[in-house]
Amino acid sequence: MSKQKPKGRKINRMSIIAIIGGILISSTVGYALINSMIPVNGDGPVFGFPENIYIKSIHSDQGFVFSSHSGAKKSISPTHVAPTIHLTKDQLATIRFMNEDKTSKHNFNIDEFNVHTKDLDYFQPESVTFIANKAGTFQYHCTIHPEMSGAIQIQ
Repeated sequence: MSKQKPKGRKINRMSIIAIIGGILISSTVGYALINSMIPVNGDGPVFGFPENIYIKSIHSDQGFVFSSHSGAKKSISPTHVAPTIHLTKDQLATIRFMNEDKTSKHNFNIDEFNVHTKDLDYFQPESVTFIANKAGTFQYHCTIHPEMSGAIQIQ
């Protein structure tokens, strides 16, 4: 009588490569997800829902200006030129900025909170999340057009 060796499952080279690839992809996605939760003026991820603030740049009869809408539809919402942004201290906020000016590039900056967008072409958006960790009134501005400015009040 001969003894049979039990047949074990061997992991082939392709399976090992697939497992390592899956681990690398999962690690990369997890790292990107955690980094996306770090505000520009924060040290680590913040788990919470930010206050969304929608600001756009337009060219009006007053020249280049920042504006906001109080609602989603332009036809029923009034436009606020150089709107004052109101936040409470230590509130998480996301500025959602879009350049709706066909004639020039624009950017959005709040120096005290390290909020800076890149120079955006027509209809390009960018979002920046930050923590309103200082009380007071601060200015936001466009570095390309210094006349474009507004205030952010943090209480």
